[in-house]
Amino acid sequence: MLGKVKTALRISTDAFDTDIEDLIAAAKADLGIAGVVLPDGLDEICQRAIITYCRMNFGYPDGGGHLNSSYDRLKSSYDEQKAQLATATGYTNWGDEDDGN
Repeated sequence: MLGKVKTALRISTDAFDTDIEDLIAAAKADLGIAGVVLPDGLDEICQRAIITYCRMNFGYPDGGGHLNSSYDRLKSSYDEQKAQLATATGYTNWGDEDDGN
């Protein structure tokens, strides 16, 4: 996943690997909070959501010194991806567990 995120961020150096790995972990945690259960082998839909999260939170999206419309666009995209995953069959475990009733 690190390599895919670095490519999306257009980063070829290893200098930011720790920061990017932290963002990947944060993206996974954020999806988990929304009820998304990530498969062991992340599929393309999950990968895209994680990449979008990382692009949204790594530095400044347009290279400027402030949050701007690119951040807003990425945030909106990520929120939509997260909402779709949280309501899609196969990406949650809501109702899948036998509660004994």
